[in-house]
Amino acid sequence: MENSGHQLRCTGCSRVTEQRELKADFRCTECGDLYEVVYSSWSSGFAAAGTKRPNASALRWLWKERCSSNEEADQSGVWRFREMLNILRDEKNIVSLREGNTPLYLLRRAAKSTGIPKLYAKHQGLNPTGSFKDTGMTAALSVAHELGYEWVACASTGNTSAAMAAYAARAGMRSLVLIPEGKIAWGKLSQAMDYGALTIQLKTDFDGCVRVLAEVVGRAPVYLLNSVNPYRLEGQKTQAFEIAEALEWEVPDHVIIPGGNLANSSALGKAFLEMKHLGMTAKLPKISVIQAEGANPLYRAMQEGNGEALHPVEANTRASAIRIGNPASWKKAVRVIQQTGGWCEQASEAEIALAKAEIGAEGIGCEPASAVTLAGLKKLARQGKIQPHETVVLLLTGHTLKDPDYTIAYHRGDLLRTDEVGVLQAEITATRRNAVELRASADEVLRELEKAENK
Repeated sequence: MENSGHQLRCTGCSRVTEQRELKADFRCTECGDLYEVVYSSWSSGFAAAGTKRPNASALRWLWKERCSSNEEADQSGVWRFREMLNILRDEKNIVSLREGNTPLYLLRRAAKSTGIPKLYAKHQGLNPTGSFKDTGMTAALSVAHELGYEWVACASTGNTSAAMAAYAARAGMRSLVLIPEGKIAWGKLSQAMDYGALTIQLKTDFDGCVRVLAEVVGRAPVYLLNSVNPYRLEGQKTQAFEIAEALEWEVPDHVIIPGGNLANSSALGKAFLEMKHLGMTAKLPKISVIQAEGANPLYRAMQEGNGEALHPVEANTRASAIRIGNPASWKKAVRVIQQTGGWCEQASEAEIALAKAEIGAEGIGCEPASAVTLAGLKKLARQGKIQPHETVVLLLTGHTLKDPDYTIAYHRGDLLRTDEVGVLQAEITATRRNAVELRASADEVLRELEKAENK
Protein backbone atom coordinates (compact mmCIF):
# COMPACT_ATOMS: atom_id res chain seq x y z
CA MET A 1 0.00 0.00 0.00
CA GLU A 2 1.44 3.41 -0.94
CA ASN A 3 0.42 6.86 0.16
CA SER A 4 1.08 9.45 -2.54
CA GLY A 5 0.50 12.34 -0.16
CA HIS A 6 3.96 12.13 1.36
CA GLN A 7 7.47 10.89 0.78
CA LEU A 8 10.53 10.45 2.97
CA ARG A 9 13.70 12.52 2.71
CA CYS A 10 17.02 11.54 4.24
CA THR A 11 18.19 14.14 6.75
CA GLY A 12 21.79 13.40 5.75
CA CYS A 13 22.07 13.14 1.96
CA SER A 14 18.55 14.43 1.09
CA ARG A 15 17.75 11.27 -0.87
CA VAL A 16 13.97 10.97 -1.34
CA THR A 17 12.30 7.59 -1.12
CA GLU A 18 8.85 6.04 -0.96
CA GLN A 19 7.28 4.29 2.00
CA ARG A 20 7.53 0.88 0.33
CA GLU A 21 11.31 1.29 -0.09
CA LEU A 22 12.08 1.87 3.60
CA LYS A 23 14.41 -0.56 5.35
CA ALA A 24 13.16 -2.19 8.52
CA ASP A 25 15.48 0.01 10.63
CA PHE A 26 14.42 3.22 8.83
CA ARG A 27 18.00 4.05 7.82
CA CYS A 28 18.95 5.54 4.46
CA THR A 29 20.47 2.97 2.12
CA GLU A 30 22.94 5.55 0.81
CA CYS A 31 24.35 7.22 3.93
CA GLY A 32 22.74 5.48 6.92
CA ASP A 33 21.06 8.60 8.33
CA LEU A 34 17.41 8.91 9.38
CA TYR A 35 14.43 10.05 7.30
CA GLU A 36 11.86 12.77 7.76
CA VAL A 37 8.38 12.97 6.24
CA VAL A 38 7.87 15.58 3.50
CA TYR A 39 4.71 16.55 1.64
CA SER A 40 4.83 17.11 -2.09
CA SER A 41 2.08 19.73 -1.91
CA TRP A 42 3.69 22.16 0.54
CA SER A 43 6.88 21.07 2.36
CA SER A 44 9.72 23.62 2.26
CA GLY A 45 12.27 22.82 -0.44
CA PHE A 46 10.13 19.97 -1.74
CA ALA A 47 6.94 21.41 -3.24
CA ALA A 48 7.00 22.30 -6.92
CA ALA A 49 7.39 25.96 -7.87
CA GLY A 50 4.06 27.74 -7.86
CA THR A 51 2.40 25.14 -5.63
CA LYS A 52 -0.47 26.64 -3.68
CA ARG A 53 0.14 26.37 0.06
CA PRO A 54 -2.64 25.55 2.55
CA ASN A 55 -4.57 28.56 3.82
CA ALA A 56 -3.17 29.24 7.29
CA SER A 57 -6.18 31.16 8.60
CA ALA A 58 -8.63 28.52 7.37
CA LEU A 59 -6.63 25.75 9.00
CA ARG A 60 -6.43 27.55 12.35
CA TRP A 61 -10.20 28.00 12.31
CA LEU A 62 -10.83 24.38 11.28
CA TRP A 63 -8.59 22.96 14.00
CA LYS A 64 -10.34 25.00 16.67
CA GLU A 65 -13.76 23.96 15.39
CA ARG A 66 -12.83 20.29 15.63
CA CYS A 67 -12.42 20.64 19.39
CA SER A 68 -16.22 20.59 19.69
CA SER A 69 -16.67 17.62 17.33
CA ASN A 70 -17.65 14.14 18.52
CA GLU A 71 -15.68 12.39 15.78
CA GLU A 72 -12.84 10.25 17.15
CA ALA A 73 -10.19 11.79 14.91
CA ASP A 74 -11.30 15.30 15.80
CA GLN A 75 -11.13 14.60 19.53
CA SER A 76 -7.47 13.63 19.19
CA GLY A 77 -4.97 16.42 19.73
CA VAL A 78 -2.89 14.78 17.01
CA TRP A 79 -5.40 13.93 14.32
CA ARG A 80 -7.36 17.17 14.51
CA PHE A 81 -4.23 18.63 12.88
CA ARG A 82 -4.27 15.90 10.20
CA GLU A 83 -3.78 18.32 7.32
CA MET A 84 -0.22 18.66 8.65
CA LEU A 85 0.38 14.91 8.83
CA ASN A 86 -1.00 13.33 5.69
CA ILE A 87 0.54 9.91 6.38
CA LEU A 88 -2.48 7.60 6.01
CA ARG A 89 -4.37 6.63 2.92
CA ASP A 90 -7.59 5.95 4.85
CA GLU A 91 -8.62 7.63 8.12
CA LYS A 92 -10.40 4.46 9.23
CA ASN A 93 -6.94 3.12 10.10
CA ILE A 94 -6.39 5.75 12.80
CA VAL A 95 -5.68 4.18 16.20
CA SER A 96 -6.41 6.75 18.89
CA LEU A 97 -6.83 7.00 22.65
CA ARG A 98 -7.86 10.68 22.58
CA GLU A 99 -4.24 11.75 22.98
CA GLY A 100 -3.00 15.32 22.92
CA ASN A 101 -4.96 18.46 23.79
CA THR A 102 -2.77 18.75 26.88
CA PRO A 103 -2.71 21.94 28.98
CA LEU A 104 -0.26 24.81 28.94
CA TYR A 105 0.18 25.87 32.56
CA LEU A 106 1.53 29.16 33.86
CA LEU A 107 4.17 28.26 36.47
CA ARG A 108 3.44 30.98 39.01
CA ARG A 109 5.94 29.95 41.70
CA ALA A 110 8.75 29.16 39.30
CA ALA A 111 8.03 32.37 37.39
CA LYS A 112 8.58 34.34 40.58
CA SER A 113 11.70 32.44 41.68
CA THR A 114 13.35 32.62 38.24
CA GLY A 115 12.32 36.21 37.52
CA ILE A 116 10.60 35.18 34.27
CA PRO A 117 6.90 36.14 34.56
CA LYS A 118 5.81 34.46 31.33
CA LEU A 119 6.98 30.95 32.20
CA TYR A 120 4.77 28.07 31.05
CA ALA A 121 4.81 24.28 31.13
CA LYS A 122 3.34 22.20 28.33
CA HIS A 123 2.35 19.09 30.27
CA GLN A 124 2.54 16.11 27.94
CA GLY A 125 2.41 13.84 30.98
CA LEU A 126 -1.37 14.25 30.83
CA ASN A 127 -1.64 12.05 27.75
CA PRO A 128 -3.50 8.70 28.06
CA THR A 129 -0.49 6.62 29.14
CA GLY A 130 1.18 9.51 30.95
CA SER A 131 3.82 10.73 28.50
CA PHE A 132 4.44 12.61 25.26
CA LYS A 133 5.14 9.29 23.54
CA ASP A 134 1.40 8.82 22.96
CA THR A 135 1.32 11.61 20.38
CA GLY A 136 3.98 9.92 18.28
CA MET A 137 2.65 6.44 18.86
CA THR A 138 -0.84 7.13 17.53
CA ALA A 139 0.75 8.26 14.25
CA ALA A 140 3.36 5.53 13.76
CA LEU A 141 1.20 2.66 14.99
CA SER A 142 -1.64 3.80 12.73
CA VAL A 143 0.76 3.49 9.80
CA ALA A 144 1.75 -0.01 10.96
CA HIS A 145 -1.93 -0.90 11.27
CA GLU A 146 -2.64 0.35 7.74
CA LEU A 147 0.33 -1.59 6.37
CA GLY A 148 -1.08 -4.80 7.83
CA TYR A 149 1.52 -5.64 10.48
CA GLU A 150 0.55 -7.99 13.32
CA TRP A 151 3.60 -7.28 15.52
CA VAL A 152 5.16 -3.98 16.57
CA ALA A 153 8.25 -3.58 18.74
CA CYS A 154 10.43 -1.09 20.60
CA ALA A 155 13.44 -0.84 22.86
CA SER A 156 12.56 1.33 25.81
CA THR A 157 13.50 2.91 29.10
CA GLY A 158 9.79 2.95 29.93
CA ASN A 159 7.52 5.54 28.34
CA THR A 160 7.78 4.25 24.76
CA SER A 161 6.93 0.73 25.87
CA ALA A 162 3.86 1.91 27.77
CA ALA A 163 2.58 3.93 24.83
CA MET A 164 3.29 1.27 22.21
CA ALA A 165 1.67 -1.51 24.23
CA ALA A 166 -1.46 0.55 24.84
CA TYR A 167 -1.96 1.55 21.21
CA ALA A 168 -1.18 -1.95 19.96
CA ALA A 169 -3.79 -3.35 22.33
CA ARG A 170 -6.26 -0.76 21.11
CA ALA A 171 -5.65 -1.83 17.51
CA GLY A 172 -5.79 -5.56 18.26
CA MET A 173 -2.10 -5.94 17.42
CA ARG A 174 0.71 -7.61 19.37
CA SER A 175 3.72 -5.85 20.84
CA LEU A 176 7.29 -6.75 21.81
CA VAL A 177 9.23 -4.67 24.34
CA LEU A 178 12.97 -4.95 24.99
CA ILE A 179 14.13 -3.19 28.15
CA PRO A 180 17.50 -2.92 29.91
CA GLU A 181 17.46 -5.15 32.97
CA GLY A 182 16.98 -3.22 36.20
CA LYS A 183 17.13 0.17 34.46
CA ILE A 184 13.49 1.08 34.12
CA ALA A 185 10.97 2.71 36.45
CA TRP A 186 8.62 -0.05 37.56
CA GLY A 187 5.55 2.13 37.11
CA LYS A 188 6.30 2.29 33.41
CA LEU A 189 7.07 -1.41 33.08
CA SER A 190 3.79 -2.25 34.81
CA GLN A 191 1.93 -0.35 32.10
CA ALA A 192 3.49 -2.34 29.26
CA MET A 193 2.69 -5.58 31.04
CA ASP A 194 -0.88 -4.51 31.81
CA TYR A 195 -1.48 -3.68 28.15
CA GLY A 196 -0.34 -7.16 27.12
CA ALA A 197 3.13 -6.63 25.68
CA LEU A 198 5.65 -9.46 25.43
CA THR A 199 8.24 -7.84 27.70
CA ILE A 200 11.83 -9.04 27.69
CA GLN A 201 14.59 -7.70 29.95
CA LEU A 202 18.02 -7.90 28.34
CA LYS A 203 21.28 -7.90 30.26
CA THR A 204 22.47 -4.67 28.64
CA ASP A 205 21.71 -0.95 28.56
CA PHE A 206 19.18 0.88 26.37
CA ASP A 207 21.63 1.18 23.48
CA GLY A 208 22.26 -2.58 23.64
CA CYS A 209 18.52 -3.19 23.44
CA VAL A 210 18.40 -0.99 20.33
CA ARG A 211 21.13 -3.07 18.66
CA VAL A 212 19.33 -6.35 19.40
CA LEU A 213 16.00 -4.99 18.19
CA ALA A 214 17.52 -3.79 14.90
CA GLU A 215 18.53 -7.37 14.19
CA VAL A 216 15.12 -8.72 15.21
CA VAL A 217 13.15 -6.44 12.86
CA GLY A 218 15.57 -7.29 10.07
CA ARG A 219 14.80 -10.99 10.43
CA ALA A 220 11.08 -11.03 11.27
CA PRO A 221 7.93 -9.18 10.08
CA VAL A 222 7.94 -6.83 13.06
CA TYR A 223 7.39 -3.08 12.67
CA LEU A 224 9.87 -0.90 14.57
CA LEU A 225 8.31 1.86 16.67
CA ASN A 226 11.29 3.55 18.24
CA SER A 227 11.85 7.23 17.46
CA VAL A 228 13.96 6.41 14.38
CA ASN A 229 10.56 5.81 12.80
CA PRO A 230 9.80 9.12 11.00
CA TYR A 231 6.06 8.74 11.52
CA ARG A 232 6.57 8.98 15.28
CA LEU A 233 7.87 12.51 14.81
CA GLU A 234 4.85 13.51 12.71
CA GLY A 235 2.62 12.78 15.69
CA GLN A 236 4.95 14.35 18.23
CA LYS A 237 5.22 17.59 16.27
CA THR A 238 1.56 18.40 17.01
CA GLN A 239 2.46 19.51 20.54
CA ALA A 240 4.06 22.56 18.87
CA PHE A 241 0.76 23.36 17.13
CA GLU A 242 -0.98 23.17 20.50
CA ILE A 243 1.56 25.51 22.10
CA ALA A 244 1.12 28.07 19.31
CA GLU A 245 -2.66 27.74 19.42
CA ALA A 246 -2.75 28.25 23.21
CA LEU A 247 -0.69 31.44 22.81
CA GLU A 248 -2.98 32.80 20.07
CA TRP A 249 -0.44 31.80 17.41
CA GLU A 250 2.28 33.97 18.95
CA VAL A 251 5.05 31.44 19.43
CA PRO A 252 7.18 31.70 22.60
CA ASP A 253 10.71 33.04 22.58
CA HIS A 254 12.10 29.81 24.00
CA VAL A 255 11.02 26.16 24.15
CA ILE A 256 13.11 23.97 26.45
CA ILE A 257 13.11 20.20 26.01
CA PRO A 258 14.59 17.21 27.88
CA GLY A 259 17.30 15.43 25.88
CA GLY A 260 17.24 11.63 25.74
CA ASN A 261 17.12 9.94 22.34
CA LEU A 262 16.65 13.48 20.94
CA ALA A 263 13.80 12.86 18.50
CA ASN A 264 11.41 15.17 20.33
CA SER A 265 13.53 18.25 19.70
CA SER A 266 13.54 17.33 16.02
CA ALA A 267 9.75 16.91 15.98
CA LEU A 268 9.16 20.29 17.60
CA GLY A 269 11.67 22.01 15.37
CA LYS A 270 10.03 20.52 12.29
CA ALA A 271 6.62 21.77 13.39
CA PHE A 272 7.71 25.33 14.17
CA LEU A 273 9.57 25.52 10.86
CA GLU A 274 6.48 24.24 9.01
CA MET A 275 4.21 26.76 10.73
CA LYS A 276 6.50 29.64 9.81
CA HIS A 277 6.87 28.34 6.22
CA LEU A 278 3.08 28.27 5.82
CA GLY A 279 2.58 31.70 7.35
CA MET A 280 0.80 30.47 10.47
CA THR A 281 3.37 32.11 12.72
CA ALA A 282 5.79 34.99 12.26
CA LYS A 283 8.92 33.67 13.97
CA LEU A 284 10.73 30.65 15.36
CA PRO A 285 11.29 30.00 19.05
CA LYS A 286 14.79 29.21 20.25
CA ILE A 287 14.74 25.47 20.97
CA SER A 288 17.13 24.33 23.70
CA VAL A 289 17.87 20.80 24.85
CA ILE A 290 18.82 19.90 28.43
CA GLN A 291 20.52 16.63 29.35
CA ALA A 292 21.47 15.00 32.64
CA GLU A 293 25.17 15.30 33.48
CA GLY A 294 25.43 11.51 33.59
CA ALA A 295 23.86 11.07 30.14
CA ASN A 296 25.12 14.07 28.20
CA PRO A 297 26.58 13.04 24.82
CA LEU A 298 24.87 15.88 22.96
CA TYR A 299 26.06 18.48 25.48
CA ARG A 300 29.62 17.21 25.12
CA ALA A 301 29.34 17.22 21.32
CA MET A 302 28.13 20.82 21.28
CA GLN A 303 30.82 21.95 23.71
CA GLU A 304 33.69 20.15 22.01
CA GLY A 305 32.92 20.68 18.35
CA ASN A 306 29.61 22.48 17.82
CA GLY A 307 27.86 19.17 17.17
CA GLU A 308 30.12 17.98 14.37
CA ALA A 309 30.58 14.54 15.96
CA LEU A 310 29.02 12.69 18.88
CA HIS A 311 30.81 10.16 21.05
CA PRO A 312 28.56 7.77 22.98
CA VAL A 313 28.79 7.73 26.78
CA GLU A 314 27.86 5.19 29.41
CA ALA A 315 24.61 6.74 30.61
CA ASN A 316 24.11 7.06 34.35
CA THR A 317 21.26 9.15 35.73
CA ARG A 318 18.27 8.54 37.99
CA ALA A 319 16.12 10.30 35.39
CA SER A 320 15.49 7.00 33.62
CA ALA A 321 13.60 8.40 30.63
CA ILE A 322 16.75 10.19 29.42
CA ARG A 323 19.29 7.56 30.46
CA ILE A 324 20.56 7.18 26.89
CA GLY A 325 24.23 7.33 25.97
CA ASN A 326 24.04 6.99 22.18
CA PRO A 327 21.00 8.95 20.96
CA ALA A 328 19.78 7.99 17.52
CA SER A 329 18.50 11.43 16.53
CA TRP A 330 21.47 13.54 17.62
CA LYS A 331 22.12 14.97 14.15
CA LYS A 332 18.52 16.11 13.92
CA ALA A 333 18.78 17.74 17.35
CA VAL A 334 21.96 19.59 16.40
CA ARG A 335 20.28 20.89 13.26
CA VAL A 336 17.25 22.17 15.20
CA ILE A 337 19.36 23.87 17.86
CA GLN A 338 21.42 25.60 15.18
CA GLN A 339 18.44 26.54 12.99
CA THR A 340 16.57 28.15 15.88
CA GLY A 341 19.52 29.66 17.77
CA GLY A 342 19.00 27.56 20.88
CA TRP A 343 21.47 25.90 23.24
CA CYS A 344 22.30 22.60 24.87
CA GLU A 345 22.86 22.50 28.65
CA GLN A 346 23.24 19.83 31.32
CA ALA A 347 21.89 19.45 34.85
CA SER A 348 23.24 17.57 37.85
CA GLU A 349 21.25 14.96 39.76
CA ALA A 350 20.66 17.43 42.60
CA GLU A 351 19.56 20.19 40.20
CA ILE A 352 17.10 17.80 38.54
CA ALA A 353 15.69 16.59 41.87
CA LEU A 354 15.24 20.12 43.19
CA ALA A 355 13.57 21.27 39.97
CA LYS A 356 11.19 18.31 40.12
CA ALA A 357 10.18 19.25 43.67
CA GLU A 358 9.63 22.86 42.58
CA ILE A 359 7.37 21.77 39.72
CA GLY A 360 5.53 19.53 42.16
CA ALA A 361 4.97 22.55 44.40
CA GLU A 362 3.05 24.11 41.50
CA GLY A 363 0.46 21.34 41.92
CA ILE A 364 1.16 19.73 38.56
CA GLY A 365 4.22 17.50 39.04
CA CYS A 366 6.28 15.61 36.48
CA GLU A 367 8.63 12.66 36.11
CA PRO A 368 12.34 13.28 36.85
CA ALA A 369 13.41 13.59 33.20
CA SER A 370 10.94 16.42 32.63
CA ALA A 371 12.47 18.46 35.44
CA VAL A 372 15.74 18.96 33.57
CA THR A 373 13.91 21.70 31.67
CA LEU A 374 13.48 23.92 34.75
CA ALA A 375 17.00 23.09 35.93
CA GLY A 376 18.34 24.06 32.52
CA LEU A 377 16.26 27.23 32.37
CA LYS A 378 17.88 28.45 35.60
CA LYS A 379 21.33 28.00 34.08
CA LEU A 380 20.44 29.65 30.77
CA ALA A 381 18.90 32.59 32.63
CA ARG A 382 22.01 33.02 34.80
CA GLN A 383 24.12 32.99 31.63
CA GLY A 384 22.00 35.79 30.15
CA LYS A 385 20.72 33.59 27.33
CA ILE A 386 17.12 33.98 28.49
CA GLN A 387 15.84 37.43 29.45
CA PRO A 388 13.15 38.25 32.04
CA HIS A 389 10.80 39.81 29.47
CA GLU A 390 10.78 36.72 27.23
CA THR A 391 8.15 33.97 27.02
CA VAL A 392 9.42 30.50 27.87
CA VAL A 393 7.73 27.11 27.55
CA LEU A 394 9.12 24.08 29.37
CA LEU A 395 8.13 20.74 27.91
CA LEU A 396 7.12 18.28 30.64
CA THR A 397 7.29 14.88 28.99
CA GLY A 398 5.99 12.54 31.68
CA HIS A 399 3.52 12.29 34.57
CA THR A 400 4.67 12.47 38.19
CA LEU A 401 3.34 8.95 38.85
CA LYS A 402 5.69 7.43 36.26
CA ASP A 403 8.39 7.09 38.93
CA PRO A 404 6.88 7.45 42.43
CA ASP A 405 9.86 5.72 44.09
CA TYR A 406 12.07 8.64 43.02
CA THR A 407 9.71 11.15 44.60
CA ILE A 408 9.37 9.25 47.87
CA ALA A 409 13.15 8.82 48.14
CA TYR A 410 13.66 12.55 47.56
CA HIS A 411 11.26 13.64 50.28
CA ARG A 412 12.62 11.07 52.73
CA GLY A 413 16.15 12.32 52.08
CA ASP A 414 17.28 9.00 50.62
CA LEU A 415 17.66 9.97 46.96
CA LEU A 416 20.86 12.00 46.86
CA ARG A 417 24.27 11.42 48.40
CA THR A 418 25.78 14.22 50.48
CA ASP A 419 28.45 14.86 47.85
CA GLU A 420 25.75 15.29 45.18
CA VAL A 421 23.75 17.87 47.11
CA GLY A 422 26.52 20.42 47.65
CA VAL A 423 25.43 24.06 47.67
CA LEU A 424 21.81 23.11 47.04
CA GLN A 425 21.38 21.62 50.52
CA ALA A 426 19.29 24.47 51.94
CA GLU A 427 16.97 24.65 48.92
CA ILE A 428 16.48 20.90 48.84
CA THR A 429 15.75 20.75 52.58
CA ALA A 430 13.15 23.51 52.18
CA THR A 431 11.29 21.55 49.49
CA ARG A 432 11.24 18.17 51.23
CA ARG A 433 7.87 17.00 52.59
CA ASN A 434 8.43 13.73 54.39
CA ALA A 435 5.39 12.10 56.02
CA VAL A 436 5.24 12.65 59.79
CA GLU A 437 4.35 9.77 62.10
CA LEU A 438 2.27 10.65 65.20
CA ARG A 439 0.02 9.00 67.77
CA ALA A 440 -3.69 9.11 66.98
CA SER A 441 -4.15 12.39 68.81
CA ALA A 442 -5.78 15.62 67.62
CA ASP A 443 -3.50 17.60 69.95
CA GLU A 444 -0.40 16.20 68.28
CA VAL A 445 -1.82 16.86 64.81
CA LEU A 446 -2.61 20.47 65.78
CA ARG A 447 0.91 20.97 67.13
CA GLU A 448 2.33 19.71 63.84
CA LEU A 449 -0.01 22.01 61.94
CA GLU A 450 1.26 24.96 63.97
CA LYS A 451 4.85 24.03 63.18
CA ALA A 452 4.02 23.96 59.47
CA GLU A 453 2.39 27.37 59.62
CA ASN A 454 5.47 28.87 61.24
CA LYS A 455 7.87 27.58 58.62
